[in-house]
Amino acid sequence: MAADMDSTPKKLKLKSEVGLVGGVSLIAGVMIGSGIFMSPQTVLLNIGSPGAGLLIWAGCGLLAMLASLSYAELGTVIRESGGEYIYILRTSGNLMAFVFAFTSIVVVRPTGLAGVALSFAQNVVAPFYEDCPAPVVVVKSVAAVGIILLTILNCLNVRSAMAVTVFFMVVKCLALLVIVIAGVVLLIQGNTANLQNTFEGTNPSISAIGMAFYQCLWSYDGWNNLNYVTEELKRPEVNLPRAIMIAIPMVTVLYLLVNVSYLAVMTPREMAFSSAVAVTWGNKVLGGWGWVMSVAAALSSFGSLNGSFFSGGRVCFVAAREGHMPDILAMAHVRRLTPSPALIFTTIISLIVLIPGDFEGIVNFFSFTAWFFYGVTLSGLIYLKIKRRDLPRTYTVPILIPILVLLAAAFLVLAPIIDNPQIEYLYVTLFILSGLLIYIPFIHYKLFPGLLDKLTVFLQLFLEVAPADKNL
Repeated sequence: MAADMDSTPKKLKLKSEVGLVGGVSLIAGVMIGSGIFMSPQTVLLNIGSPGAGLLIWAGCGLLAMLASLSYAELGTVIRESGGEYIYILRTSGNLMAFVFAFTSIVVVRPTGLAGVALSFAQNVVAPFYEDCPAPVVVVKSVAAVGIILLTILNCLNVRSAMAVTVFFMVVKCLALLVIVIAGVVLLIQGNTANLQNTFEGTNPSISAIGMAFYQCLWSYDGWNNLNYVTEELKRPEVNLPRAIMIAIPMVTVLYLLVNVSYLAVMTPREMAFSSAVAVTWGNKVLGGWGWVMSVAAALSSFGSLNGSFFSGGRVCFVAAREGHMPDILAMAHVRRLTPSPALIFTTIISLIVLIPGDFEGIVNFFSFTAWFFYGVTLSGLIYLKIKRRDLPRTYTVPILIPILVLLAAAFLVLAPIIDNPQIEYLYVTLFILSGLLIYIPFIHYKLFPGLLDKLTVFLQLFLEVAPADKNL
């Protein structure tokens, strides 16, 4: 039967439509999300001094760069979409890959989306509630509307979703450039008071460094986005490393300059206690035009949300294609060729997470689970480099790089737990383990194979979708 299926040329394929510019915008576009407009104050609160804060921003940029270069090698050895999921599947086997897909689809992706949507909403409503914090209900409703709008856009067509990503990337780069240029002008005029004695009051505890890294890496999250859409990249062996080498250093330099500019205007104390730094900055520098910054920050989060939707639906889609998720999720729309069932599923879970969630908590759990799996993925790369040297690679990194990133990942996962154990980390770990309860009966032993058949057929007709094939 299987051979029969493969010989029919009627299966759908996702289109290869992402070139170098699209690739750079996808990485930079998702990276420059809500983080740079929201995280500087939390980084500063955790670490205690602006100098150490800048070091952490630079360190995170370096870490993202090294990690994504390692991913670039993985992406040219294992040329399939699906990011970590596919890499873990091909190096650590089925069980680990399923646990990753399960955790990613049910927790990590939706919490990430909910976190970005919340910061989008906070920035949208900020100008209307100048003197008091906005009501939670209002913020969450706006966040939900944002998520739903983007789902509709991404289900309609790939090209319009890419166009939106590129447009928003331009908007947010302009906003950051305004901040940088104004900052440079102020520094030349001699506003350097906050940049002297910059290491005063540094808090060197392990937990503080770990937490500052978490909050800061949230701003860099998205460095691995291109790996989710490898099959849709034109000439991935050339464009994948190139896009990384352009996008990440560019973002890191921008972030450092923006932080310096914030400090030219605000004292570290003002910065640490501001609810959204960019908006405070805007009110001080642009006066009556301060609301422009809050609009820019909102647009920026919105663009980031869109980019992570574009790649996040793909994980679901690839996992279903490998038989780890219900078949319906591996289907694509008959005419529009977008993986709409996977997108709709992710959206529903994001909206559920949104109801109880708060920004800080969401960021910390997101980072904890995400870095655990980054570690697993990189140990897979180290294994491939030692044991499977025969595999063709168009691009390689020195083995030292993945080892360094692996150590960093281990530090990021263990430091907060050892230094300040919280019950929530236990919940997350138990949840990851609960994946086994689903894996063993349903996937390993394939019990109840026909359980979802009727539902699948109904949804296929209702959503107008059909099974999609790999791009070779």
